[in-house]
Parts: sequence; structure tokens; C-alpha cells
Amino acid sequence: MEKYKAWLLLVLCNLFWAGNYVFGKYVVADVTPLWITFSRWLMALVALLPIAHFFEKPDWRQAAKAWLPLLSMGILGVIGYNLLLYSALVYTSATNAALMNALNPGVIVLFSVFLLRERISGFQAGGFVISLIGVLVILTKGHLAQILQTRFNFGDLLMIAAVVVWTVYSIIGKRLSGVPPITATAVSTLWATVAMAPFALAHPVAASHISRLAVIGILYMVIFPSIGSFVFWNVAVRMIGVSEAGIFLNLIPVFTALLGLLLGEPISWAQIVGGLLVFVGVYLTTGMLERKIAANTGAKSKLNAGGE
Repeated sequence: MEKYKAWLLLVLCNLFWAGNYVFGKYVVADVTPLWITFSRWLMALVALLPIAHFFEKPDWRQAAKAWLPLLSMGILGVIGYNLLLYSALVYTSATNAALMNALNPGVIVLFSVFLLRERISGFQAGGFVISLIGVLVILTKGHLAQILQTRFNFGDLLMIAAVVVWTVYSIIGKRLSGVPPITATAVSTLWATVAMAPFALAHPVAASHISRLAVIGILYMVIFPSIGSFVFWNVAVRMIGVSEAGIFLNLIPVFTALLGLLLGEPISWAQIVGGLLVFVGVYLTTGMLERKIAANTGAKSKLNAGGE
């Protein structure tokens, strides 16, 4: 029963994150990326700090000692990633942005090899190549032969930059010890909002009128992706582990595409083919297939040993 509860939390968690792309596309038409990021995380911070305090009961002195990595995480994960994401949505579709973001697990594995000296297998290397081909299919709209002549969508390129920024953020978080995940998010968000405040106050919220839809969109971003998704994710990870939970991240582009369809955004064959290649590549790069093969081999060996 606990596993099914974790699965439900993960489905909701990724549905909320998908909504961030869809709502972001509408909000960015009225509000600048800087003010979307600043207002979203400032309001989320009001809830994240008490949630971290009562849910994780952290040692706040330890969090204070880790100010440098948490500051770096705030600049990269809260400011950098979100500014790139919302800027990308000015130029590209929510579906394309979500498909590009699906490359994240594979890029994290690749960067871990170079920065953390982790080893990868042939399966994982091949998976990264397949994911990369999938991204190129999306970038070139299916015309791979014209890759050198194609002028890429600026928004898609910004999303690739966002993936790289999130990867570095994730690696810093991976190496951070002694600070629980929700607490790390709350403190890094605190640092980020303090850093953004002077820039946000020096620039206008929007070019002109802020629509009711934009206000609803920002409130959605605060309540669901910023607070709900992160809490649900951490609860689910505690129940079933990060490897199994990670599989559910592939639902983000699926939900984004479905929500986009409901709102009248078409899906091209290049997005479908490219997205499938990205998913297959991520499946291989994260080692899921190898673990499954190893588990099956181990089970057969035990069965044979028992028969003898």
C-alpha cells in the first residue's frame, strides 16, 4: 500500500511540474522572467522554511556552516535555472522546453564522470548518445541532415543551457552532506531571493498590464511546483528510493504535451520521435536497464543454486 501511495505522490508531483511549463508560457507574456522567479520563490519561501523545520527537524547551525554550497545552489538552481526556463518559454513551446529538460538525468551522469570521477558503462554511454540524437531531432524538427544549415530556436538553446545549470546545481547538492533536502532548498531559496531582491526592485514587474491569468499562474507556481512537488517528491523518495522515483520524471514532458494539447498547442512528429529517443537514452544512461538485467541474472543464479 505504501508503494502505491508513493506512486500517486510522484504522479501528482510531476503533473504539478508539468503545469509550471504550461503556465509559465502564459505568465511570461505579462511578467518578466526575473519577477516570475523572484515572486514565485519569495512566496514559496514563507512555506518552505516552516515545512523544513517541522518535517525534517534540521540542525540549522549545520545549514549555516554550509552557506557557500547553499548560496551556489541558490544562484544556480533557483535563479539561473528559472531565469533560463522562463526566458526560453518566450521563444519556444512548453512541450519543447519539457522535452529538452528530459535530458537532465543523462547530462547529470555525464558530468558526474568528469567532475566526480564516476565510472559509466557502455550502456550508459550509448544511452547518452541516443538522448543527444533525440534532442537534435527536436532542435532540427526532424531534419538531421540539415543540422549545420539549420538556425536553431533560441528558446531551445536556452533550455539546453538550463539543463547544464541544473546539472551543476544537482552535483553540488549531491556532494552536500548534513543538510536535509527540503532544508537545503529552503536555505538556498533564501539566499537566492536576497540576491535577486535589488535587481527585482530596480526593474519593473512587467511591461504593461498584468492579466488575471498571469496572477493565477504565479500562484499556481508557488503552491504546486514550488511547495507541493518538492514535498511530495521527498516523501516519495523516502518511501521507495531515488532510483525508482527517478523513472517518474519522464512523466513531465508527457503531462506537458497533454496539457498543451488541451490548450490547443499541437505536437509534431519530430517532438514525438525525439522525445521517445530522449526517454530511451535516459533509461539506459541512468543504469535502469543494467540494474534490471543484474537483478534477473542474480535471481536466476539463486534459483539454479537452489535446484542443485
